[in-house]
Amino acid sequence: MNKTIGFIGGGNMAQAIIKGLLAAGHPAKKIAVADPGESILETLQEIDAGIVTSNSNSEVSGAADVLVLATKPQYISQVAEECAPGNPELVISVAAGITLATIEESIGSATPVVRIMPNTPALVGEGMAGLVGNSLVSDNEKAIADSIVNATGEAIWLDNEALMDAVTAISGSGPAYFFLVMELLANGAKDFGFDEAVARKLAVKTALGAATLANSEDTDLQELRRRVTSPGGTTEAACNSLLDDDIAAIFRKALNAARDKSIELGKS
Repeated sequence: MNKTIGFIGGGNMAQAIIKGLLAAGHPAKKIAVADPGESILETLQEIDAGIVTSNSNSEVSGAADVLVLATKPQYISQVAEECAPGNPELVISVAAGITLATIEESIGSATPVVRIMPNTPALVGEGMAGLVGNSLVSDNEKAIADSIVNATGEAIWLDNEALMDAVTAISGSGPAYFFLVMELLANGAKDFGFDEAVARKLAVKTALGAATLANSEDTDLQELRRRVTSPGGTTEAACNSLLDDDIAAIFRKALNAARDKSIELGKS
């Protein structure tokens, strides 16, 4: 893809995508980033001195074939308006909750727009993202969006934009749920008498192993749990305790809260 990709906002998610693009062979000189923070621009130069950096949103948008809006959700409309005169071929937003219609209203209704809901494992090339585009996005523009997001992991395309709020709840916010479980496992290990380093390793490596095993085959997740759960054994005792405390309802309530917050962000 011989396109100049411009980023408005150079924070963690933008940096993850940029590192992925560079690793995939995209030329640094074809990447431009606008950010008001000098320290962020310096970090980008440390990643690759060929990256074009600027404090000007309009300068980057004017040079970009593909424009990635990577600012916080509350700034998207303002930033999109500033970038509209640049007339990029494709606009991609990674802001949670901000709808295609909101972006179109600010950037121009004749612009192909794609929303991406990434997650933080993109920082280590293990991201899981959801994508949805407006009616102007062609197969070629879908391929461009795919090449950008696949540089940091995997992605799925959605036909229904309303499902983006659910993607936000499941995979966008999801890493924090697993970090919480790892935190609780580590705390339990410390309560049993392990020191902090060993407790952390027990929790993290167990989570990594379980995820790797689940990802290595298409076996139903419930079946994978059953294989570990011997009748009358320790795992059954723990799982029964969690199920008796209605962990399923607790998780569903949490997922609903995340989805509803994403909807709220879009409305505001």
